[in-house]
Amino acid sequence: MSNAIPQAQLTRKLVDSLYVEAMVLADEARAYFEDHGVAARDRLSPSLRVGYAVESLKVTTRLMHVIAWLLTWRGEARGEIDAAMASHPDRRLGLTGRSDESVVVQLPDGAQKLIAASEDLYKRVNRLERDLLAPPAEPPASPARSLLGKLERAF
Repeated sequence: MSNAIPQAQLTRKLVDSLYVEAMVLADEARAYFEDHGVAARDRLSPSLRVGYAVESLKVTTRLMHVIAWLLTWRGEARGEIDAAMASHPDRRLGLTGRSDESVVVQLPDGAQKLIAASEDLYKRVNRLERDLLAPPAEPPASPARSLLGKLERAF
């Protein structure tokens, strides 16, 4: 697999934008799960409190994986590391557990919104990583070359 990263797709502006989004979301999650959401959490049943805690950890884990990945690519954009080092398997976006929808729908709205936002951001960064690190696709065949090939075979 080629380690060449199509820089036209992963611009410094895109990385910086996603990084700011991830940091803002991480700060919102921290504020909610540690402060604002405590009263809502305390009104939950004991089993749902466990689900709340598990989901808050999943949100934090998702965001930390995204932030670490974005920091790697910020370093690459700044010339601190090369693309081959940035795309090394050790620097790939970490795997995270999926949220349990049967638990999430029973959580307070604030928690549900943060869970959905963290999942959305993670999916977007995961898709970006897959696109960037995928082997280059074969260029489409030129229609003119195809016709030329047919002519050569015919004569």
